[in-house]
Amino acid sequence: MTTTTSRPIAELTLRGVLLGGLITLLFTAANVYLGLKVGLTFATSIPAAVISMAILRYLPGATILENNIVQTVASAAGTLAAIIFVLPGLVMIGWWQGFPYLTTAAITATGGILGVMFSVPLRRALVIDSPLPYPEGRAAAEVLKVGAGSREGAAESARGLWTIVWSALASGGFAILTQTRLVAAEATMWFRVGAGATGIAGGLSFALIGAGHLVGLSVGCAMLVGIVLGWWIVLPILTAAAPMPAATLAEWAGGVFRSDVRFFGAGVIGVAAIWTLLRIIGPVIGGVRSAIAASQARAGGAIIADAERDLPIGLVALVSLGMLVPIAVLLWSVIAGGPLAGSAVALIAGALLFVVVVGLVIAAVCGYMAGLIGASNSPVSGIGILSVLAASLLLVGFFGRGTPPDTTQALVAYALIVTGIVFGVATISNDNLQDLKTGQLVGATPWKQQVALVLGVIFGSLVVPPVLNLLGSTLGFVGAPGAGPNALAAPQAALISALAKGVLGGDLNWAMIGWGALAGAGLVALDEGLGRAGRLRLPPLGVGLGVYLPMSVTLTVVVGAAIGAVYDRWARRSADPEAAERMGVLAATGMIVGESLWGVAFAGIVYATGSDAPLALVGAGWEVPGAIGGTILFLALIATLYRQSARATRH
Repeated sequence: MTTTTSRPIAELTLRGVLLGGLITLLFTAANVYLGLKVGLTFATSIPAAVISMAILRYLPGATILENNIVQTVASAAGTLAAIIFVLPGLVMIGWWQGFPYLTTAAITATGGILGVMFSVPLRRALVIDSPLPYPEGRAAAEVLKVGAGSREGAAESARGLWTIVWSALASGGFAILTQTRLVAAEATMWFRVGAGATGIAGGLSFALIGAGHLVGLSVGCAMLVGIVLGWWIVLPILTAAAPMPAATLAEWAGGVFRSDVRFFGAGVIGVAAIWTLLRIIGPVIGGVRSAIAASQARAGGAIIADAERDLPIGLVALVSLGMLVPIAVLLWSVIAGGPLAGSAVALIAGALLFVVVVGLVIAAVCGYMAGLIGASNSPVSGIGILSVLAASLLLVGFFGRGTPPDTTQALVAYALIVTGIVFGVATISNDNLQDLKTGQLVGATPWKQQVALVLGVIFGSLVVPPVLNLLGSTLGFVGAPGAGPNALAAPQAALISALAKGVLGGDLNWAMIGWGALAGAGLVALDEGLGRAGRLRLPPLGVGLGVYLPMSVTLTVVVGAAIGAVYDRWARRSADPEAAERMGVLAATGMIVGESLWGVAFAGIVYATGSDAPLALVGAGWEVPGAIGGTILFLALIATLYRQSARATRH
């Protein structure tokens, strides 16, 4: 009997890493634009896996493990784009005029790499020895298995890629039409309600429809509850209590919304994040204990299979400590020569301790949340809000209130930069355990995936700054100096910077935050009651976002969630339910990618022409026909794309 020695299966390859980096360029740019526009980002694992399989199947020796590395690199980089929930705040407060490349990349990279390192010890606790469902991780694994298992799987990957392409082309083409003004991008109507006022608004955005499909019906319904609560209950009450000044109805109601209602939403979001932490702290501690016990058993001489080999814990500790050096240098560069220079040593030491302690807790919390409800639905922005509040309160304890304006601005900037680093930890730990679950299900080597995650962080850190600079310098951010008519809302960054300014300046709208927190407690109780009754949940964070974000954003997301639910109901009755649902996910992803990439391209056109409306073909008199015709075309294209997705499943 003879034996043959088989070659090791290709996994962490140069071409896989480079392909993941190339996909990163697309998805990171798309996520940056989407996050700045609507405060939501999308998980990139599944579309990255589909694109990878469609390309690598033409190359010799491609394996399921190599495809897994591609989606790991791409998803880590795409997820890191969520740093835009914090950094634009530095422009909004006037500390930055743009996004300095090295500083922005350093904040993004150091936090992201710490996120990878901090979550390595959690893999056994939260991935192996845990009943957490990891919905996106399991879905990505199924996509990889189908693609690797048969010729039919390869054909499905090709159809999936074309589904993304056609959806992206339709989405981008419609977005171009909105810039010509031939079709409307959104419509808003303000009206009186007794002594107060409110409004109704909707946007014609494929990206928002796609985002709604991906977040699901539960989050969509929660956002609808937030719309009703914030816009049709709280806003009329507050406007009635603040009689209309010499302004238009839109300026009056819009001003009350920005100054009061959004802080009510912040209170809801804060309570939701705290409740999530309290719920999962016990399981996380238990999981960490089991991970330590497993590590001690392996140190006693147990043989470790490739599928169980993480990065050595000593290397993890060394890299984690090593990351503190560039963080300290970064923080020194922020303080040096400014009003905080005299307290530099204490500030930097306190910030490093804050990053380590809070970062470790956040890595566990976010990893658990991603495993429970998926990375797309995980309330990372709520964690960022709690982080900036904690950092700001610590700075108040050190410096007190009533500091000179330049000192206050420097303190706000310092709090935002520290929060940015912690947020990098949060976003990556929120994503990488999902990727490691995919790896576990397809038989990948954990340490190779962890290396790929670090590479993904580096790729993302190189891509995020120039995209931010382009969008910030051309379109601008709502409320920031020089913002144009196409300004991006950057909702989380606006809220986080407002919270930091309010805490350190002493003028935070605590009353509305308190009322929001009270409402949030009631919503938590409602959500728990619905869960125990086996009914559709209403995540309090989704309600908070529905209160906080403009209705032109949230109402379209709600519509997208409803459309996605109808499609998924059809898919579950089809001959191949899993394939049908995957095609719907890919169509929704294409909708997001097409419009988002066009948004980045449009920013380049604005920069090149110096005009805020370089493609406009008609004037204000075309608004009514544009709204009617645009709505009809919008709905027809959506129906066509979903019909095409269903047809691709049957082929």
